[in-house]
Amino acid sequence: MGFRPERLAAVIKKDLGHIIQKSYQPDGTFVTVTNVIMTDDLSIAKVYLSVFAPGRDDKPVYEFLDESIPEIRFELASKIKNQVRKIPELHFYQDDTAEYVNKIEKIFNKIDIPEEDKDSSDSE
Repeated sequence: MGFRPERLAAVIKKDLGHIIQKSYQPDGTFVTVTNVIMTDDLSIAKVYLSVFAPGRDDKPVYEFLDESIPEIRFELASKIKNQVRKIPELHFYQDDTAEYVNKIEKIFNKIDIPEEDKDSSDSE
């Protein structure tokens, strides 16, 4: 990805964060735009979201956002219209980075380190 797609992705990430927080705020659910990846031709923005919905399923959040893409894209257009010729299509994806990190940490915690190795690593 070149300089222009990276710069536009950062702008879209910031603006979409504000738009989504304003348009979707049900009781206790918090939606964060974690990453935006632009295609080289700037026509598609892959938007990765992290949803914090304690005790609830996050599927309705993604359904709401998928149904609201035209409105979200229109609002985004009003913010970035001077920076692009064409407003990119928005594709929302679940960001599973936190789940992946937890899975890796559990694997590391399962690995047994013999006591003599622990003692020798502490003294170094």
